[in-house]
Order: sequence, then C-alpha cells, then structure tokens
Amino acid sequence: MISETQAHDVIGSTAYGSDGEKIGKVGQLFLDDQTGRPEFVTVNTGLFGMKESFVPVADAHLDGGDLRLPFTKDRIKDAPNVDLDAGHLDEAEEARLYEYYGSGGAGVGGVGGTYGDAGTTYDTGTTTGTGTYDTGTTGTGTTGTTGTAGVTPAGHDVSGRNTDDAMTRSEEHLEVGTTSQEAGRARLRKYVTTETETRTVPVAKERAVVETEPVTAGNVDDALDGPTISEEEHEVVLHEERATVDKTAEPVERVRLGTETVVDEETVTEDVRKEHIEVEGDVDDRRV
Repeated sequence: MISETQAHDVIGSTAYGSDGEKIGKVGQLFLDDQTGRPEFVTVNTGLFGMKESFVPVADAHLDGGDLRLPFTKDRIKDAPNVDLDAGHLDEAEEARLYEYYGSGGAGVGGVGGTYGDAGTTYDTGTTTGTGTYDTGTTGTGTTGTTGTAGVTPAGHDVSGRNTDDAMTRSEEHLEVGTTSQEAGRARLRKYVTTETETRTVPVAKERAVVETEPVTAGNVDDALDGPTISEEEHEVVLHEERATVDKTAEPVERVRLGTETVVDEETVTEDVRKEHIEVEGDVDDRRV
C-alpha cells in the first residue's frame, strides 16, 4: 500500500509488473476524493511511452526507486483508455478500471487530484485548496495556495478547459536500436571443367637387324646342316611399347561456407518535435 508520505517518491519512479518486466515511468498519482489515500497511478506505456495506463495501487509497494505493481506488463498495457474530466476520475471510470483489474475499489464517489511530475500541481480534490508541490521549495500542498517562495501561481487556461496553473513543455527524443533482417544469400556450387594435360613417356621398339658372319671351323657344322641348295624363309617377331593412359580421382581440399560479423556505422536522421513556451506581456522571465 502506498502512503501519502510516499507520494512524492512514487512520481517519476520506474514501474515494474508482477512478472518483473519493466513497464515505464510513473506520470501521475490520483487520490481518493474522500479519504485522500492514493488510489491510482498512470504509467507511460506504448510506443515511446506515448500512452498513459491507469493502475490501482492498493497492493503496490515501493522498492527503492522502483514501484512494484501487482499486475503483469501486458495487462497494464491493455488497460482501458480513460477520459479525465478536469483532472478528475469519476466514479464510473473508477469502477470500470477496478472491474478490468478484477480488484474491489473504494467506490466512494470518484478519484480527484493528482501528484504530477515534481514541480507540477497537486490538488486533493477537496476544499483544502490547491498548492504547488515542488521538491526542495516551500510549497506544502496543504490548505491554501503556496508556491515557490515569494511567487503565487495565477492565471487560467484560455485555450480550452482549465486543467492546471502551469504549462508542461515536452520534447521528443530518438530511441535508436537495431533489428536483424535478411540482406542476401551466399551458396557454394561445385561444377566440372575439362583441361588438357600433356605428359611425355619413353617407349621401346624392337627392329630387325641383318648380320653376316663368315663360315669358320667353329660354325661349319651349323652351316652344313640341311640341304646344300634349297629355298627357305626365316621370320622373327618384332615387339614395341605403346603409351597407355589411365585416370584416377583423389580428394585435394575441403571447402566450407560460414559467416562472420563485421561492425559498421550507419547514420539515422529523423525529425523530432520540441515544444517551446514564449512569454508575452510584462513578465519577469526567471527561466534558466
């Protein structure tokens, strides 16, 4: 349970869901009209925190600088949108929120007043008046109107319904990240080509050689073997070597396909909007 004394610590804290997921920054704290107890906070959700989701704080608690809520991040992000009437949460909207979260509300006639970010207005929604709650100044947010020392808040909204005695200036900030996407594909493909290769090998050949030798005492018997006069033929078989070719396939290397990551820099350019507040008239501008 968040006490009134912890209210200034809740604003600007970081909200976490019951699943431990970070949800966003706490923007406002709403108090019960009759009891003054904290009833709801708004948490910045959605893209760039542009949406404010209402969450009951009956079972919430502060954990250092974090606000622990008893609901999951998805449940809080999907909470119904609420239309505020002059900064006041009426009974019907309050009941609709409690019905969505499945928790029983006080049901005492609506929730009014908010603690805003440090330095914005605090209105209890009762007859005690309106004060400026500003950390480190003399404003107490109790009975009557008390601002920064020596300065009394004044004026009203002329552009629409009167919601506050001050303007909130906002700026857009770029949140740049990265996402992974397919940029291309690479593949290995094996194909066959034919090349001509020439080798030289020695080959041997036999050839016939005619020789004569005189008849001598040593070979006369061979010379006189057979008829004295006759016709005959003598034949010899000649041999030669020829080159032969045989081919064998053998592995020579392994090729594989992999990836590596290289880091480059990419410049992102986008337009961001900033609000500016101008002062007209006889005003002592004390802004830094």
